[in-house]
Amino acid sequence: MAIEAVSVPLGARSYRVKVGPGLIDALGAEAKELGLGRRCVLISDSNVAPLYASRAVAALRAAGFEPVEVTAPAGEKSKSLDQAGAICERMIEAGLDRKAWVLALGGGVVGDLAGFVAAIYYRGVACVQAPTTIVAQVDSAVGGKTGVNARNGKNLIGAFHQPRLVLADVDTLGSLPAREFNEGFAEVIKHGAIRDRALLDAVANLDRANLAPIIRRNVEIKAAIVSADEEERTGERALLNFGHTIGHAIEAAAGYGRLLHGEAVSLGLVAACRISVKRAGLDPAEAARITALLDQYHLPVRLPEGVAADAILSALKADKKFEEGAIRFVLCPRLGEAFVSKEVTPADIAEAVAALR
Repeated sequence: MAIEAVSVPLGARSYRVKVGPGLIDALGAEAKELGLGRRCVLISDSNVAPLYASRAVAALRAAGFEPVEVTAPAGEKSKSLDQAGAICERMIEAGLDRKAWVLALGGGVVGDLAGFVAAIYYRGVACVQAPTTIVAQVDSAVGGKTGVNARNGKNLIGAFHQPRLVLADVDTLGSLPAREFNEGFAEVIKHGAIRDRALLDAVANLDRANLAPIIRRNVEIKAAIVSADEEERTGERALLNFGHTIGHAIEAAAGYGRLLHGEAVSLGLVAACRISVKRAGLDPAEAARITALLDQYHLPVRLPEGVAADAILSALKADKKFEEGAIRFVLCPRLGEAFVSKEVTPADIAEAVAALR
């Protein structure tokens, strides 16, 4: 299987996303081509480090780098200011200066956390993303959004900090447990819903032995949107939030760790499709198709017991997609297209959340 590269064109901050097998073993050589500093920190978590950290360290050392290893506890709770601060303190103790760089080896939590550390350490150092989950490879590792969670909401503390390179080693996807494998398809289905109807057909007829084309196509979609609106100022990048407004609120209301990110997004997609039927004229059959695809990947389409609607609606008020009290909500008028609306009302959202029962 060949290595394929997708460009994220952002002027001086442009970078490539490479997709294919064996890329963890190429980390050192790839980083050397970027002319990065000799010293770096490899940030991983307690699930991923035992599987891949030794290979990554060996690849880095073979290329002349001196990595410091930091392993965070696995799970959403590690996306915190406390954890980011602890990693920065470890880097300071290790004598890493402004020429040092950060390698994020793991899923979406690790990528967001490590990217945030790179953004704030010495006011910003280089970052390389090596995502090991579908969620991270198709979405979170690309685009430069970094951050940690606040007590009252997800990703409320963060910064835009583009990586210098993303290496999506598709071999790592074979080690994912079924639940973590499936959750990534919430983001894949989202990309199909907002930009590429044909992608939904590929998802429905997935060949697990040939995931690279699916990963690459998702990266292409994300790269095109990010390059058009890097810091979400024109509304183009906001399209990537389809299903996330309610999804993030569900994730917070359930308590971080109960639902995987993709599982919460799945519920958010079902709700967003329902609102799209009402407010954007989406064909109910197309909304049902999205629900069926999510169900095909064993993703939740009904709220779990104990997650109160009031808690979800309360969490929505802290969402960073509110502007002066009005929410920017992404609607899908037909599969493959989306737009941002300010016409969605709290009553629309409450109705869609209630329907998730």
